[in-house]
Amino acid sequence: MKIVFMGTPDFAVPCLDALINAGHEVAAVFTQPDKPKNRGHKMTPPPVKECALLHGIPVYQPLSLRRNKSEDAAAAFDTLKSIAPDCIVVVAYGQILPKEVLDLPEYGCINVHASLLPRYRGAAPIQHCIINGEKETGVTTMYMAEGLDTGDMILTDRIAIDEKMTASELHDRLSEMGASLIVKTLDEVGKGIAPRIAQTDENTCYASMITKEMCRIDFSQPIEKVYDLIRGMSASPCAFTFLDGKRFKVYFAEKTDIKTDAPAGTAADDRLGVSCGGYVLRLTDVQAEGSKRMSADDYLRGKKVPAGTVFGE
Repeated sequence: MKIVFMGTPDFAVPCLDALINAGHEVAAVFTQPDKPKNRGHKMTPPPVKECALLHGIPVYQPLSLRRNKSEDAAAAFDTLKSIAPDCIVVVAYGQILPKEVLDLPEYGCINVHASLLPRYRGAAPIQHCIINGEKETGVTTMYMAEGLDTGDMILTDRIAIDEKMTASELHDRLSEMGASLIVKTLDEVGKGIAPRIAQTDENTCYASMITKEMCRIDFSQPIEKVYDLIRGMSASPCAFTFLDGKRFKVYFAEKTDIKTDAPAGTAADDRLGVSCGGYVLRLTDVQAEGSKRMSADDYLRGKKVPAGTVFGE
């Protein structure tokens, strides 16, 4: 099958690799423009672009695919039309596709979404799933429609969420699952045996983009909610609090059954245990502002945090 692949971040790379290895003709890759990164602001290509170039696949990086937006967008659409793909596969592309693009391929535009639709439609399903304490999630392939993640579903694959799993770990598992699922999906679509299951709005929820303020830890919340927030934001963008007036990132923590009467957000012992919902939450993987990520034990070798120290100020 002749395919145009649209994707941008690391999550999409295994899907692109899987399509190439399965023998599909990936005629072109569309991805977001290069962006400046790090302190030197060096222009850095998206991971999908790097993968495509390694395989000698032409890469296009329009700011938009809406023809009426700009000459660049019109040229991109004309290029897409001239390729005449049988199918467009979209994985975390980062752009809304206009109807004229959705209608272009014979087999439609097929999306790989990192949730069990119709739950967690939107930009950040992986983080929200863990933040909300879900015990199961998965990957869904679907025919794209004009609504946001509302198209008819094709196939799903499920995974249990371990209590200690972080969003970063779940991301990697789901990206590999998505790669297998999109190959199976295209096989069934090409044979004309793919199911088409309409979504309903029952039991749905929206996974909005993660903002910086959402990452701030509120130790007055129940210990379960704080623990799930920390692992749901790990390793990026990372939950944080403040210590001695400076930002203090928390990559992981451990729940304990140790009760405490200390005010929420104060150190309940000298081992980075913080009072949280009446219990001690022990911070285990941290990064002080201006320093590197390290274990709590390594951090405490260089700086003492005595009981009663206030976090969050």
